[in-house]
Amino acid sequence: MAQHLPLDELSTVIARIQGLLLTEEKVTTAVRILAQAAKESVPGTIGAGVSLLDSRGRRTSSGYTDGIVSRADATQYECGEGPCLTAWAAEEPVLVRDLGKESRWPAWRKAVRGLPVLSVVSAPLMAGRESLGALKLYAATPDVYDESSAALLQLFAAPAATLLAHIQASEAPHRMTEVLQASLYSRDLVNRACGVLMERYGMTHEAALQRLMKLARDENAALQHVSERVLAGTLPAGA
Repeated sequence: MAQHLPLDELSTVIARIQGLLLTEEKVTTAVRILAQAAKESVPGTIGAGVSLLDSRGRRTSSGYTDGIVSRADATQYECGEGPCLTAWAAEEPVLVRDLGKESRWPAWRKAVRGLPVLSVVSAPLMAGRESLGALKLYAATPDVYDESSAALLQLFAAPAATLLAHIQASEAPHRMTEVLQASLYSRDLVNRACGVLMERYGMTHEAALQRLMKLARDENAALQHVSERVLAGTLPAGA
């Protein structure tokens, strides 16, 4: 069973995070503050990270507590798959109790085999209806995290995402507006495209989402563009 901070301490920590983020004008500093605070929230966590992503799933900013998290995260974006990318794309927390027994993300699992990473929990940074990125925790032993850990991380992520969105917007208001508009439109397309792949191949929603993400990475295209092609039936046979 995962161990967490008592409720009164948790409330204090969340308030501290909000206060710190409100005083920061730069996203790069804000994400580092958030990563460190998240790490301290769950005993057994060896490292935490925050990644902000564009509409193609590419990092625009990131913050980590240590090199292990930085390497574990970097391999996700190199492989085009992993729990944090899935949390961002699916807009829901992702829990990995024991990476040694996990069957998802084979390329990423192989890439991090030499790292002390066996438990992972990741939550999307949702600012309203927009998924800005993901917040994640890593542990060196199995079963450090459970469903309550995912719920706890989402408590951190919700207010933090709103504040990060404001910081981003103040740095580049026109770019942020464009990203928000594109992402809001693309979410519906992605979900519909997943439905088509689920029916066509008899796969789960998560497997369909992973296939879309791989296609987007292979073509260096946005998820929205790949989803449009799925819906239009213009992807090559077997894709």
